[in-house]
Amino acid sequence: MTSRITGAGGGRARGGVVLSGAVLIRRATARDARRLTRIIQRSSAYEGQYAPMIAGYRVGPDYIEAHEVFVAADADDRPLGFYALVLAPPELDLMFVADEAQGLGIGRRLVEHMVSRARGAGLDRVRVVAHPPAEGFYRSVGAQRIGTETANPPAVMWDRPELVIPVA
Repeated sequence: MTSRITGAGGGRARGGVVLSGAVLIRRATARDARRLTRIIQRSSAYEGQYAPMIAGYRVGPDYIEAHEVFVAADADDRPLGFYALVLAPPELDLMFVADEAQGLGIGRRLVEHMVSRARGAGLDRVRVVAHPPAEGFYRSVGAQRIGTETANPPAVMWDRPELVIPVA
């Protein structure tokens, strides 16, 4: 499934990037694995105390094959962000927007796309265990906090908000 997003033209992201033209949301392929990994590894949201969470993290071709992974790409097929939806149990496993594309509405559009995919799969909600600084974003797109996922050292050293995004 692909969808074309228009109306993003003229937006200015951090770093001065201007997006002109449509953004295509398409199913990720094995060829996207390295580029999606790069978006994660370069994420400024995971600097400092959060850096260990993504240290060495990779999105592999097998992960892309096993899950609903979708990429938001510009007219040159440059990935601007992506998400991974796990259907059983329903969870937004990954969602990243490239630093240079933040502020352009890519994250909101990825969530809208994910909700549409979840609805099509017959889901009524999608769980999100969020990166703590991202909680405000998820709440702004309709997520509701339902609890806290406690720290799980050494992999995750801090508590994270647990939310659900209603699909119906």
